[in-house]
Formats: sequence, structure tokens, C-alpha cells
Amino acid sequence: MIDYIKGRIIELTPTDTVLECYGIGYKILISLQTYEALNNKEDATVYIHHYLREDEEIYYGFATKSEREMFRLLIGVSGVGAATARMMLSSLTTDEIRNAILAEDLNKIKSIKGIGTKSAQRLILELKDKVVKGEGSENIALFQNTSNPAIEEATTALVMLGFTKPNVSKAISAVIKERPSATLEEIIKLSLKKL
Repeated sequence: MIDYIKGRIIELTPTDTVLECYGIGYKILISLQTYEALNNKEDATVYIHHYLREDEEIYYGFATKSEREMFRLLIGVSGVGAATARMMLSSLTTDEIRNAILAEDLNKIKSIKGIGTKSAQRLILELKDKVVKGEGSENIALFQNTSNPAIEEATTALVMLGFTKPNVSKAISAVIKERPSATLEEIIKLSLKKL
């Protein structure tokens, strides 16, 4: 199975790209989200979902692992095919889809071309638990720009205790807003009270 293709961008349109890797040009279907991430780059790493049927073989490509995971969650819902999932990821960002599912925002999901009320309800019903558990997201570095290394350690410690990454991230984010200079021990203790 191909996990990613890294190579030179030969062609790039809002719907597909051709990546050359060791003399082979791979035609990869992409979303607008991925197009925006790849635009103005010469080289790229594209995470692949290999779609194989009797009569066709297609590569779907994504700029991030979290977008690919969301795509895989979406196509796991009955009635949602690869084309619809790609349309969803072109209309909304991965985070917007995740937040709409968590908030049960039918109107936001229905705003996507090709998604009706029943499909939106099915998406929310089938994916809400999976999204809450943190599926469809890569290891999120929410605090990349912070100078506090204790945040990363606290996140790891709380996840090891059995809490889900999204819940841990929310708790730590709230603690940091209240006490920006908290130590590792303070972050963990205060976060535990919020979990």
C-alpha cells in the first residue's frame, strides 16, 4: 500500500495534480484544500488513499494526514462515495467538517453541494462518536507556536492516562489561557480538574 508520494509537481489544477517521482508521473485527484496547500510549490509530499475497483484505479491525494483520515471517515458512511467526500473537503476544511459534526450543525453540512438532509443526518449519526474519539485527526500540535515545552509533556501524560486527545487539548488550552506561565505539574493538575 502506498502511504505517500514525494516528488516534483509537474501539473497542478484545483482538481488534480501530477507528481513526478523517480521518472514516473502519478496523476492524483485532490481537493481544493490540498490545491491551496500545494499551490506555488515545486516539490510536495502528498498522502495517498488508493481507490481500487475492478474497472478503475485512482489515487486520491491530501496535503495532510488529518485530511486523508477525514476522507476515510467520510467514505465509510453509507451513501457517501469518494467523489462526495472530495467535494466535502473542497467546500469545508477538515476542522470545519469535524466541528460541524460535533456541533450537529445540519445546515453547515447541507451547505455542501450534493449533501441533503438525510445524508447530513447520517454523517452526524455515524461519525460523531468517531470524531469525539479523535479519529480523523493527526497528532494535533495545537501549541506549536508556544515557548512552553511543558504543554507537550502534559498532553502526552494526560493521553497516557486514557483521556482523548481532543478533550486533553481543550482542557490544557483553557488552563493556559487562565495561567500562561503554569509549570508542568500545575498544567496537569488543573487540566485533570477540567477533564
